[in-house]
Amino acid sequence: MTLDPLAMLGVAWLAAAVLMLVLWGVQRAIRNAAVVDVGWCAAFAGAAVFYAVAAYGESERRALVAVMGAGWGARLALHLLLDRVLGKPEDGRYARMRRRWGGRADLNFFLLYQAEAFAIPVLSLPLLVVMQNPRPTFSLWELAGVLIWAVALAGEWVADAQLARFRSEPENRGKTYRDGLWRYSRHPNYFFESIHWWAYVLMGIGVPNGWLTLVGPVVMTLSLVKISGVPPAEEQALASRGNEYREYQRTTNVLIPWTPRKPAE
Repeated sequence: MTLDPLAMLGVAWLAAAVLMLVLWGVQRAIRNAAVVDVGWCAAFAGAAVFYAVAAYGESERRALVAVMGAGWGARLALHLLLDRVLGKPEDGRYARMRRRWGGRADLNFFLLYQAEAFAIPVLSLPLLVVMQNPRPTFSLWELAGVLIWAVALAGEWVADAQLARFRSEPENRGKTYRDGLWRYSRHPNYFFESIHWWAYVLMGIGVPNGWLTLVGPVVMTLSLVKISGVPPAEEQALASRGNEYREYQRTTNVLIPWTPRKPAE
């Protein structure tokens, strides 16, 4: 089964929109809007597999890119499900939204969830472009992309695991984690997540419409740094940890890992 690229993107958007509608109903029942994050990652993984089945191109390349996209999405979906949903109170960022929106919370969450659904075809477009590469053999750029993907996936997994382990200890409640990768960046998970999208840019070099792969790192990095990642995370950290977190901000880079600065005297 081979579909037109626009048709595949449309199917991915429609499936994501239905999933987000279901999850919007779930969050109304359990009062935990973080299910949207789990759903988005799962929808991205599903889109990667769908493209591999429906797109044209070499089957080995389609399978490789599907493993990359689905592997990244499935790992993050499972992490978020365990870390922010199952048996957990609503993430502070979403709880603040719910309080601010008051009686408009249900409508605003519905719009937010559907915006996330629209982001699926936008951010999965690089996978589709790379899959449709007509070259029969893998290039060195593609191998470099796979290496970047592996490094990004491992880095993101390590950062998430380190923070989860720290938070699991009751004596660390209200404290800021400053060891491991978090010693060099306040958001190493977001750093490696942004790096992940460059894998498809490398794999798209020399491919027809390969420039479209830039939508991944550009849109995701802007979102992480300016909208949905760093700003609400920092706001929540300052609200819950105050001066301790302000000191962490003074000594540690926000995103790109680097040697910590000396604390203020």
